[in-house]
Amino acid sequence: MVLIITALRRIGRGITLSILEFCFLVYLFSWDISLTLINVLSFNRKVGRVTPKGHAGEGGIWPEYIPPQHGDSRCSCPALNAMANHGIISRDGRNISFREVSQMVRATYNFSPTLSLIVPRYMARILNRSYDTGRFNLSDIDVHNGFEHDASLVRMLSIKSLQFLTHLTNPASPPSLRNNNIGRDTHHQSDQGLPDGQLVASLLKCATGPPPRVQATESDPPLPPSHSLYSTVAAQVTNAIVNFDMNRTLTPRDLSRRLGARRHECRSDNEQYSLDYRHKIAGSAKGSALLHIFGGCVPDLYTFLAEERLPNGWESRVRDQMGLTMFTFNRTAFRIELGVEEEVNQPSTLV
Repeated sequence: MVLIITALRRIGRGITLSILEFCFLVYLFSWDISLTLINVLSFNRKVGRVTPKGHAGEGGIWPEYIPPQHGDSRCSCPALNAMANHGIISRDGRNISFREVSQMVRATYNFSPTLSLIVPRYMARILNRSYDTGRFNLSDIDVHNGFEHDASLVRMLSIKSLQFLTHLTNPASPPSLRNNNIGRDTHHQSDQGLPDGQLVASLLKCATGPPPRVQATESDPPLPPSHSLYSTVAAQVTNAIVNFDMNRTLTPRDLSRRLGARRHECRSDNEQYSLDYRHKIAGSAKGSALLHIFGGCVPDLYTFLAEERLPNGWESRVRDQMGLTMFTFNRTAFRIELGVEEEVNQPSTLV
């Protein structure tokens, strides 16, 4: 009898939670459509006034950039890492509330209330924590096939990443695996805190779009100091793009081609490669963010991806009054994903 009662309670709880989640999503998507319509009918925010008054970054003046120190927590999301590097959220990347992330992401990148809510809420669900009261370290969200996934555009092999970190914080320790060409897939990477210079360069070099409509805020970005954990990454990118014309933009088609190439590379390198449809869309969504927030501007993306720093004088290229909505964001993500030719060129497998 006790077993039956327990089973019925679990079933009832599951059904109740599913109904509540469904109602919440209906409400959220309805709200998002309303915000999208308001954006269509209203004037854009003026250039120089995208960041809210009184918030960090107002007028393009961002708090001091300090690269992560030994013991700081970082993750596979350059947007969150950049906010930590500027002190917009906790500089050490620890004990951050999900609600705080929603507020800071909305103000920093001009996300809509709906988009800035659903992403941290999804992170909380992955970690089985409360969005309202839960807290996390940045590295917590890098649960494999949770928020992060295989075939990352800019993240590298864990053994190499750990060697870079060890060598840069302790130069006496030789980076013996620095040139070990094993492949660049997050399955091998336990530490997603650093980007890979070669992957960043490959992403930037695939840009074929016209010069950006808004001039890059740093036409010749300075290299980070030698003691920075990003110095090797930035040097790799700089050397790889030395003869590349940076005065161009990334397009959805460029991102589709690059995502396809990364999936092919990782499938070949990693016998345990896995990327379901949900994570394919997540990869395309990250590309969508680069197009919307930075307008695909290559010089600004260099600074953001190689150093995880917000360029001096920069503000979000999203000028909609209500911010970047889920509808607009996902529309671009689906456009990128549907253009990935690798998905139709790979051999079909029948089960």
